[in-house]
Amino acid sequence: MGSQFLSASTALTRRAVMGLAMAASLVLAAGMPAEAAPKTSLTLGMSVEPTGLDPTIAAPVAIGQVTWQNVFEGLTTIDRNGKVQPQLAESWTISPDGLIYTFKLRQGVTFHNGEAFDSAVAKFSIDRARGADSVNPQKRYFAAIDTVETPDAATLVLKLKQPAGSLLYWLGWPSSSIVAPKSAADNKTTPIGTGPFKFVSWTKGASVELARNPDYWNKAGAARLDKATFRFIADAQAQAAALKAGDVDAFPEFGAPELIDSLKGDARLATVIGNTELKVVAGMNNAKKPFDDKRVRQALMMAVDRQAVIDGAWSGFGTPIGSHYTPNDRGYVDLTKTYPYDPQKAKALLAEAGYPNGFSFTMKAPQMAYAQRASQILQAMLAEIGVTMTIETTEFPAKWVADVFKGGNYDMTIVAHAEPMDIDIYARDPYYFNYKNPTFNEILKKVEATADPAAQEKLYAEAQTILATDVPALYLFVMPKLGVWDKKVAGLWENEPIPSNVLSEVHWTE
Repeated sequence: MGSQFLSASTALTRRAVMGLAMAASLVLAAGMPAEAAPKTSLTLGMSVEPTGLDPTIAAPVAIGQVTWQNVFEGLTTIDRNGKVQPQLAESWTISPDGLIYTFKLRQGVTFHNGEAFDSAVAKFSIDRARGADSVNPQKRYFAAIDTVETPDAATLVLKLKQPAGSLLYWLGWPSSSIVAPKSAADNKTTPIGTGPFKFVSWTKGASVELARNPDYWNKAGAARLDKATFRFIADAQAQAAALKAGDVDAFPEFGAPELIDSLKGDARLATVIGNTELKVVAGMNNAKKPFDDKRVRQALMMAVDRQAVIDGAWSGFGTPIGSHYTPNDRGYVDLTKTYPYDPQKAKALLAEAGYPNGFSFTMKAPQMAYAQRASQILQAMLAEIGVTMTIETTEFPAKWVADVFKGGNYDMTIVAHAEPMDIDIYARDPYYFNYKNPTFNEILKKVEATADPAAQEKLYAEAQTILATDVPALYLFVMPKLGVWDKKVAGLWENEPIPSNVLSEVHWTE
């Protein structure tokens, strides 16, 4: 009896153990897909921390690189191919004379704080951007607008003073983002938009965190990530270390081309070289001697070996340019041969301009690696024609904006202009180049007076040729987009038709 009990008990125990083991294995098996499921958060690195988070009140591109198309949206948008697409305006019509734009607005859209989007909100945003006290960095984009009308909640009508052939494109820019009346004043630190991500927090000097917007109006375009963190890492070695350690999943604009080869050896990382609108130019103060003499500017251009600048400043990554235009832009003309590298001709032209023994000047160079390296190379090249350049490192953006951009207190500076199709900056008054050319200005006006792409491209070619000849800035090269990210990350933009980090399509593949 006892032995039977023992054996039965043992058998029962064995079955129980086996059953528990099977149950455990089933639990583990059931748990495995959860363990292997794709991640839903992303940490993205940026070299420059934005000064604020509202792209409608300040110019630095880093603002839009965090918030544009993530938090904020516009009536139109620019897609990854640089094309205009509908967004908060689902469609529009343009009158035959080009002076009346009627937008049909999306309905059922709300801001992250629950405010409804309608024509009154769109009017508020546009009037805020174009008003007398506007600080919008692209205020001129709205200059052609005469009146903004709201016949009903779903209709917005813009009546223009004169045609503006680029208006739909401009309305897609970060600076044209639609903001809500109740929250607009606080968007600099706590941005509230209609986008696929909501702002969570900003730890100054470190990071900005966004979270998926569960109430996003565009279900087809809803974010696939639950969380996105932007980490700000200025030092190139630290950027590489963060990528290798997996502390950062992606660096869409990696700041150290000389380290690209070392990252190519990492089996986990992909290196993606795309194109950008980043035009590196050494701007001269055209109102100041000796840069007020076109011959001096032309001589300096002939003293520059563009390929040597690219090799030395950006490890050979880049495309030489002869004007303020990139090969991506419509109507591009290669003008690098207008004043090709020729130190002897440069010396002769300097002598003709009255500077046979050269002259001295100061280069105010931002602290970014490309600007410092390019300045040092230019310094050596200009010394070959008897011109002495002193390099003064100028903190970017604050001091550079105050001294150079706003103050005009400089001889020469160097910066990468990130805005697409921004050749019109040479027609702006004031602008830091202090370049004045009525013929150039007229050409730019004609561009806006027509909506015919072929006519616009012909005019853009004329404008490029004038700049290549007048040389208000030394045109150096277009920086590529050096992207480095985890191979399992998909959906990031490989090219950059507009400065951005659009995350709506980003996801992990496994």
